[in-house]
Amino acid sequence: MGKTGDQEKAGCCSSLATYLTSAKFLMYLSHSLSTWGDRMWHFAVSLFLVELYGNSLLLTAVYGLVVAGSVLLLGAVIGDWVDKNPRLKVAQTSLIVQNASVIVCGIILMVVFLYKTQLVSMYQGWLLTCCYILVITIANIANLASTATGITIQRDWIVVVAGDDRSRLADMNATIRRIDQLTNILAPLAVGQITTFGSPVIGCGFIAGWNMLSMCVEYFLLWKVYQKTPALAIKSGKKDDEQELKQLNIQVIDANTNNSQKPTEDALLMGEKVVAVVDTKKEPSCTERMAEPFRTFRDGWVAYYNQSVFWAGMGLAFLYMTVLGFDCITTGYAYTQGLSGSVLSILMGVSAISGIMGTVAFTWLRKKCGLIRTGFISGVAQLSSLILCVISVFMPGSALDLSVSPFADISTRFLEGEPLPTMSPVPDVYFTTDIQNLGNNSTSQFSDSEAGISLISVSLLFAGVIAARVGLWSFDLTVTQLLQENVIESERGIINGVQNSMNYLLDLLHFIMVILAPNPEAFGLLVLISVSFVALGHIMYFRYAHLNLGKQVFACCSPEPKTVTGDNQPGEEASVV
Repeated sequence: MGKTGDQEKAGCCSSLATYLTSAKFLMYLSHSLSTWGDRMWHFAVSLFLVELYGNSLLLTAVYGLVVAGSVLLLGAVIGDWVDKNPRLKVAQTSLIVQNASVIVCGIILMVVFLYKTQLVSMYQGWLLTCCYILVITIANIANLASTATGITIQRDWIVVVAGDDRSRLADMNATIRRIDQLTNILAPLAVGQITTFGSPVIGCGFIAGWNMLSMCVEYFLLWKVYQKTPALAIKSGKKDDEQELKQLNIQVIDANTNNSQKPTEDALLMGEKVVAVVDTKKEPSCTERMAEPFRTFRDGWVAYYNQSVFWAGMGLAFLYMTVLGFDCITTGYAYTQGLSGSVLSILMGVSAISGIMGTVAFTWLRKKCGLIRTGFISGVAQLSSLILCVISVFMPGSALDLSVSPFADISTRFLEGEPLPTMSPVPDVYFTTDIQNLGNNSTSQFSDSEAGISLISVSLLFAGVIAARVGLWSFDLTVTQLLQENVIESERGIINGVQNSMNYLLDLLHFIMVILAPNPEAFGLLVLISVSFVALGHIMYFRYAHLNLGKQVFACCSPEPKTVTGDNQPGEEASVV
């Protein structure tokens, strides 16, 4: 008995050691470090921009607009670059660029916070404006690198590591999302407490230091995953026409080699044709080089439109046209309503728990109802939760005021020549945990009673946003796996790059809305518009589900036909039974 117990214990230890050194676990660990840094930065940058610019969402909206516009224009080009280069090179390059950019931004923000009084008075405030531009530009570069990292790791590497096992792929996708949500709890909580009880300068320094250390560890972990998964070294980067050309060239060479006689005229002509094509590709003209990104952009969008999962991808993209998420806009709005960075970080943690529940729901629904039906059920759940957000717009304490023009803020600042604020007049109103005393501060614009009433509307708003995360993340996982299963390997990067562009296109529109109507009194209108676009997105997904399943989409527990079979090419639809 003793020996048996020792053997079982040794077997358990051996299994644990094997798992801890497996490519799957190392990928999870690398992703955890990466998302921790990302979540800290994305949470902190919105608070820092509001802190520096004053009680307005304008600068945060401009930042979001630049980020969204860049990915919209360059998403296909980034995806094509991912497809055409070795996996390890892509992962390491994007990792270094991303982390280095965040480090530089952190250092610049530290300097601005330390010397903002002097910067305001120098060159009539233009030096401070240049600092804003520099921060937004470098942060945008970091986001583009993060986009490349997400495509290559979460859309490509994970598929190769999972192999042909779709259940394993679904579990890995769900685990990746759980890691995202756990870091949403811990990372914003950490940086929120640091900035609340310390200072923004300390927060910037902490984020920069973390990214410096994390970059080195992530670099090593990705290299280990690559070494443990030989399939990652094999990449189908050739397009069909290039593969046919290669086969044609091989046939010509074989014909010339096998025949002792003089090569036939047809073989020579074919050989000359191949050489001519190869020579043309080796020496493209300057004009062709300049036009290549535009051709890539065009070809990527055409290929995306022709995908079998086009409507599902469009449905996911429309969910980005919303202010009902924990992005810089919603965070900044809650900030203007009297919620501190500490409280917001706690709310983000609760939201992350809701997101984890969504990943659990995804795995359970997928096994019971199938992948396509899981997306339909998740959409219904999300829309039902967002009803609370619609109700919050009309509750007492809501900031909605139809007597104030939605364009009053931007009209006053730009058309009437009123100077733009450069910093918060009383920064103590931010980064404080004493919500009840916010009404005593002159910049809060609320009395004690008004601050108490305003919490009713804000509470309903965030209750709806948090509850909707269950359906949102389950739906996101559904569309993610549909893209993984139905897009061929040679186009995986460019198709996901275009998907990111579509996501950011709708994201860009929501930032444009906020730029046009940045005052808190117009936020209620933005909420109503956001819910409408989410509903449109789920209608598009329903179209995709109905095209594949017909009326069986409502039969939640019946077997679901596979969209891709092991023998079919990815992207082909199996017949509906």
